[in-house]
Amino acid sequence: MFDPAISVKDHDEARQGEALMLENLKAADGRKLYIESYGCSMNFSDSEIVASIMQEMGFQTTFNYKDADVIFINTCSIRDNAEQKVRNRLREFGAAKKYHPGLMIGVLGCMAERLKTQFLEEEKLVDLVIGPDAYRDLPNLINKVDEGDRAINVLLSREETYADISPVRLNSNGITAFISIMRGCDNMCSFCVVPFTRGRERSRDPYSIVKEAEELFSQGYREVTLLGQNVDSYKWRSAATEDIAADSTNFAGLLEMVAAVNPLLRVRFSTSHPKDITDEVLYTMAKFENICKHIHLPVQSGNSRVLDIMNRTYSRDWYLSRIETIRTVMPDCGISTDIIIGFCTETEEEHQDTLSLMEHVQFDFAYMFTYSERPGTLAAKRFKDDISDQVKTRRFNEILSMQQECSARRIKTQIGKIQKVLIEQFSKKSSADYSGRNEHNTTVVFRVDDQFKPGDYVNVLIESCTPATLIGKIID
Repeated sequence: MFDPAISVKDHDEARQGEALMLENLKAADGRKLYIESYGCSMNFSDSEIVASIMQEMGFQTTFNYKDADVIFINTCSIRDNAEQKVRNRLREFGAAKKYHPGLMIGVLGCMAERLKTQFLEEEKLVDLVIGPDAYRDLPNLINKVDEGDRAINVLLSREETYADISPVRLNSNGITAFISIMRGCDNMCSFCVVPFTRGRERSRDPYSIVKEAEELFSQGYREVTLLGQNVDSYKWRSAATEDIAADSTNFAGLLEMVAAVNPLLRVRFSTSHPKDITDEVLYTMAKFENICKHIHLPVQSGNSRVLDIMNRTYSRDWYLSRIETIRTVMPDCGISTDIIIGFCTETEEEHQDTLSLMEHVQFDFAYMFTYSERPGTLAAKRFKDDISDQVKTRRFNEILSMQQECSARRIKTQIGKIQKVLIEQFSKKSSADYSGRNEHNTTVVFRVDDQFKPGDYVNVLIESCTPATLIGKIID
């Protein structure tokens, strides 16, 4: 049995030994790191933090795992399908060890946190397991593996935010970037593993967030997305004062601070929780032109009983009232959502409630998932996954069909309008076209004009659309 205590050090001891470990790792110069990320945007943001730490250790990043000396896979545990993809990918990586005997393979993130030592005991291809709060311990863990041991650190933290680490922007277009503003989650949705794999909520110092936004803008970036499991619960208070009001910041305040960095810096955020998104946030969005008018507001189900056993802490009526307020404050605001299909005990009538809510709200876009029981969650302990795969599939197809109708209606309303678009890159289909997004988070494609380049804002007249893309032309 692998003993995790062997590779887990006290936080203070790890900090004291950091300089020595980095010195020992100078031999890492020239070694190459490959990182592959799965799941939510937070995982991709975390991979940029890991790349920064590894760069300080002398590693260079590569985009071809066959050239790498160290392979990290940053994992997601939200669904069983995501975990199976990781296992399959690990087998592929393991085959490379035959031709590269010194190759190191590590599992990072939520799946590492959930399975812990099981990875080292059952997945013989894995040399290193590290949870999302332990990335500062990488010098120590890499040293252990280099010395022939396997290594693990899956300790969760109540303080870690990585606020002082400048991420290495991976796969960046140089125009858009993520900024992590908080970590963890205090909501205990019964279907979700995040509170167990990412720990308790803690918010990052707003001044470090603003500094990162300023640095990105100076480097040519023109859009930032503020990330958190539940951004609306962002709350920071200076430890240097007893007066909460004297130096504290909520999410609306943070939005305003970042928007004030520069009018040419667009600001997006994800993800919101229906119980926490406040009118103050909505009015702040409406106040600043450079805060994009799009909210991702996961509903999960359109039935109040199902929402209750999901422990979402709001009802169908509450959710609809939030939608009404959003559209009162910002009539053209884009709204997207998440929907779980076939949750435990969901009846046919309750499924129809979700369809009726979708028809009423008219979401611009939706992420749809059939329910996947996750070990250790409240739902797995309390309820039986009693909806058959056949019924889940049929309900999924009905939800998908409804969303396709809603998306088509919503996108067609944009035809004939002039929209401000940030050019992000060339279209994936043709170098003769640019691609960007409008403030509602809809992709817009239009002909290249030599007067403009990625990073510029242009006015685009929308002339037509596909089910998911607006097509237009640049106008003066």
